[in-house]
Amino acid sequence: MDARLLEILACPVCKGALIYRREERVLVCRMDRLAYPIRDGIPVMLEEEARQLATDDPLLER
Repeated sequence: MDARLLEILACPVCKGALIYRREERVLVCRMDRLAYPIRDGIPVMLEEEARQLATDDPLLER
């Protein structure tokens, strides 16, 4: 992922910051507990494509 792109992307639900998880190929919104997939290097920033994370999911750790 391009660092400049990561700086401007925000969660489409809450407009909060996203955390890039390279190995899992997702962008995580900790506030909404959503994981947005990255497919072919392109973030899919649609709420209906995001995966809901459990409160104890390791992706939510800092």
